[in-house]
Amino acid sequence: MNAFPNFAQYHYRVEKELGHNRAGGRVTYLATHLLTGQSVVVKQFQFAKTNRWSDYDVYEREIQVLKELNHSGIPHYLDSFQTDDGFCMIQEYKNATPLSVSRSFAPDEVRQIAIAALEVLVYLQTRIPPVIHRDIKPENLLVDESGQVYLVDFGFARVGEGEVGISSVVKGTLGFMPPEQLFNRQLSEASDLYGLGMTLICLLTGTKSDRIGELVDISYRISFAHLVTKINSQWVQWLEKMVEPKVKDRFPNAVTALAAIPQSPLRPPEAQLSRSTLVIEAKRLGDFLTETITIANPIPDTMLEGRWEVAPHPNDPHPELYRWITVEPATFAGNCQQFEVTIATNKLMAGKTYSRKLLLHTNALAQTTALNLQVQTARRPATSSLLFYSVLGALGLVCSAVGWLTSWGVQTLEAGSMAAESTSFGAILGGAIGLEGGAWLMRSSGWRTGASASTFAAVALGGTMLLQGLSGAITSVTSSAVMLGAGVGVGSGALSALSIGMTIERLLFQGGQKWIVVSIALLTAVLGISLGLSLGFKLANLSTLWLFCITSFVLIVLILHQQLRRAKAGFAHHHSERLLIKP
Repeated sequence: MNAFPNFAQYHYRVEKELGHNRAGGRVTYLATHLLTGQSVVVKQFQFAKTNRWSDYDVYEREIQVLKELNHSGIPHYLDSFQTDDGFCMIQEYKNATPLSVSRSFAPDEVRQIAIAALEVLVYLQTRIPPVIHRDIKPENLLVDESGQVYLVDFGFARVGEGEVGISSVVKGTLGFMPPEQLFNRQLSEASDLYGLGMTLICLLTGTKSDRIGELVDISYRISFAHLVTKINSQWVQWLEKMVEPKVKDRFPNAVTALAAIPQSPLRPPEAQLSRSTLVIEAKRLGDFLTETITIANPIPDTMLEGRWEVAPHPNDPHPELYRWITVEPATFAGNCQQFEVTIATNKLMAGKTYSRKLLLHTNALAQTTALNLQVQTARRPATSSLLFYSVLGALGLVCSAVGWLTSWGVQTLEAGSMAAESTSFGAILGGAIGLEGGAWLMRSSGWRTGASASTFAAVALGGTMLLQGLSGAITSVTSSAVMLGAGVGVGSGALSALSIGMTIERLLFQGGQKWIVVSIALLTAVLGISLGLSLGFKLANLSTLWLFCITSFVLIVLILHQQLRRAKAGFAHHHSERLLIKP
């Protein structure tokens, strides 16, 4: 035999105990109606055991209120009867568990619980007169497996607003009663919002009902934000307004609270950047540089939204009109998004390091995320006149040496009884081949301008050889002499080609104009080689003298033009640099 009470005469059989408050003389049972087989809840008020017959009004008030209520979130009143030691009230049974029982809810489930509970309060508060529950707490809110929410225990409910009577000041649960109820002040529709807010805070923070007072300070303000660091800030603000100690600071009623409930998920998305710092280095002046960065959101059932902003910097005047950092797309909505960060270095000073921040504003918990940006601009090529003349002087010396060695080699072969015409012809032919060979080598190494200049020189030398042949200057050719002369010419041509190519590339790197640089380098090479040949052959005939003078004159004119252009560019650079963005 079990120790459950026997209610057979009232057609009910008790199956198990659901809960009890021994001190208050209340026990709740799950029972079965013997005639219909329906599962019901029997709430027994044992007034005789506690000698608290004065609490009869609680029993009578709850029945009276429940008889008038008809809502899916409130178990229906079915019956009542008197027993030897008190009274019993019968209600519809809902297979649901109180929120006071520890379990885990998904963020969306918590949101649905808040909405469903508010909808019950909207029903109660829109009645005429409104019904104020006065004891909303985790034990009195039940949730079944489908997420349906039920509000139970209307023993402390009152119909209509007004002050709490002296005899009922303590009726309610400490920690869940708003200050106006606790201090016998005017009750309103906002009073039940306090209890619901405290209940949701218990649910989100994992705080037991009997320890909720630990979150309340001396001014009755609730401090819980530090316990819900991963909850959307909009939800934290909404809950804080639900539990404001002053009624005027709270939502005025459930309708307003329901309308203000955040649309964003309870658990916000997260913004995970693939990199926290972007380091970009320019290779050339005026480059437009692009780097990519990816942002991902790992939180399920959420959508990451945001926009980019360049953080203000004192050296970035009028960012909208003088923008040098852009991010595409600037705004987005997605959980995996790739962005292109583009830097316009033509608006920056050369050889400087710029440090800026990109701000990502999102609907994530950390609403603003900073991305560090470091840009190193290319250095301006050296434009020193000393370096310019040194490079040209080196080319002239090398080409003079090449001319002298060539003349020495040809004279040595002629001294060995080789035909002079054939040897010279071979040297010219070999020189053209050597120049083109050097051009091929430079072209394969990426020296395109130097290679083109060497090819031009090879063609010019080959044309000279052709003109000699057509003019009849060459009357007989000896193959052995041609081959030996060509060997000397190939080495001289290749060395000249490499010297010309290196000079051109070096001068172009310093910022020279291409056609001027190529012309100066070729004329310097011609001047050097002709000088070396003259010294080697010990000749100073009229044609050599004219070639030397004309080449020197044109070379001087081009050098002066280049230097004047550099001076002008330097003045323009100093003037324009004042308009550039500073680091």
